[in-house]
Amino acid sequence: MLPLERRNLILEKLQEERKVVVSELSQRFNVSEETIRRDLEKLDKDGLAVKSYGGAVLNESTGIDLPINARKKANVGAKQRIAELAAARIHDGEHIILDASSTAVFIAKAIKDKGNLTVITNSVEVVIELSDVSDWNIICSGGTLKEGYLALVGPRTAEGLSSFHAEKVFFSCKGLDMQKGLTDGNEMFSQAKQIMMKSAKESILAVDSSKFDKIAFSKLCGVEAIDTVITDQRPPDRWLHYLEQLGIACVYPPGGAGSPAVPEP
Repeated sequence: MLPLERRNLILEKLQEERKVVVSELSQRFNVSEETIRRDLEKLDKDGLAVKSYGGAVLNESTGIDLPINARKKANVGAKQRIAELAAARIHDGEHIILDASSTAVFIAKAIKDKGNLTVITNSVEVVIELSDVSDWNIICSGGTLKEGYLALVGPRTAEGLSSFHAEKVFFSCKGLDMQKGLTDGNEMFSQAKQIMMKSAKESILAVDSSKFDKIAFSKLCGVEAIDTVITDQRPPDRWLHYLEQLGIACVYPPGGAGSPAVPEP
């Protein structure tokens, strides 16, 4: 097993259990404890974990973006509900943009019964997910692959995304705050999403309920810049009132169904 594969599996365990123990990981992966300590040092250096005596704990900061293999396993039920609501807003023959979020992968899974769609994305995983769909036009933005994220970023990504005009963009973020607006954990991700919004007539934010009242590292845009919010359960009244004042539609399951989403790091 390659070190990167092992670190990703350690990160998945951290995501599920919030902590890991060196001796247990050593036995699980059949490597020395020193090798595991080096893995944890790398995760600590990358800001994904915090080393502790005999192991490590998950970095709970909203400024940290976990690789997609860890993010897509968090709040699965919430993301499925969001994807179903998003799919209902996508019509045959449309041109849509999907970002490189884990939620976008769920949306891609939910729209495979649509006809003649054009999907533009900077997500390698979305491209793979839709690779078996017939009669669609799947367009990859191009750009530089960010390690561990299956996301394309950088100047070539911005150039590729700005070359198109779509009806709708579906994107996510790490935090949604009334004063600070939409924020993300990484400046390059924010820049790509900003270009996506400029390239679409309608900007649709697809976020689970754990993102409300959170602030992450990089400013994406003000709340007023979006047209619609899709979430997994009914937001607090103050948020519904705030969005209504801004003329932003808020879509959630009938009756506000669903368990609260667990905050993601």
